Amino acid sequence: MTPSPSVQRIISILLTGLVPVLLALGAVRAVLAPWYVEVEYRMPGFPADFYGFTQADRLKYSKIALDYLVNNAGISFLGDLHFPDGQMAPMDSCQFIQDYDGDCTRMYNNRELKHMVDVKLVLGKIINVFYGLVIAVGLFGVWAWRGKWLPSYLRGLGRGGWLTVGLIVFILAFVVLAFYPFFTFFHNIFFESGTWTFYWSDTLIRLFPGRFWQDTFIWVGGMAALAGLLLGLGFAPVRRK
Repeated sequence: MTPSPSVQRIISILLTGLVPVLLALGAVRAVLAPWYVEVEYRMPGFPADFYGFTQADRLKYSKIALDYLVNNAGISFLGDLHFPDGQMAPMDSCQFIQDYDGDCTRMYNNRELKHMVDVKLVLGKIINVFYGLVIAVGLFGVWAWRGKWLPSYLRGLGRGGWLTVGLIVFILAFVVLAFYPFFTFFHNIFFESGTWTFYWSDTLIRLFPGRFWQDTFIWVGGMAALAGLLLGLGFAPVRRK
């Protein structure tokens, strides 16, 4: 069934608004894959771990942490991890021995484990929204193709691509110029205040320091912007006078 021209315009506008969300969430899902840490830890100037994790250690344990965020395992997946060879958490962290339930050979303390549970819940919702948008945009595409209104559908995608580029440039300006206020604002949206700050000696900070997160925002924004640019150029090219 071919919708009326007014309905086509409404759907096209809706698609324009959905595309930035779809591309951004798709980029988030992409950096949860092992390839990202392989690249990130090898970036020039990436800070070493003051407490002794080697690059190989970071690659090993960060991949386990990322795996937890996307698999169906419970928090014991991380909670049962221990430092190798009977090593203990750095004294800066282990002085709060109650955080480790008396066992400072555990890789993650209770505060870190609670935060990882929170992160997994948030990411689960984000990934579900992403897959839902993929299905919705795909179904609209099938309808547009069968209903003979594909040009209107594609223009909506193209305009959404340009909107993505504009929004990402605006957001990345904040990331580059004022990363930590932006980082704090971002976390306070999704997590209870005080539940996502840790000691420099905690495993989460040793694996994922501030530089890691700044680069991650840039990677996510860059991938989303590139995809948006391709959509814009492909389906809604800028008209020259």
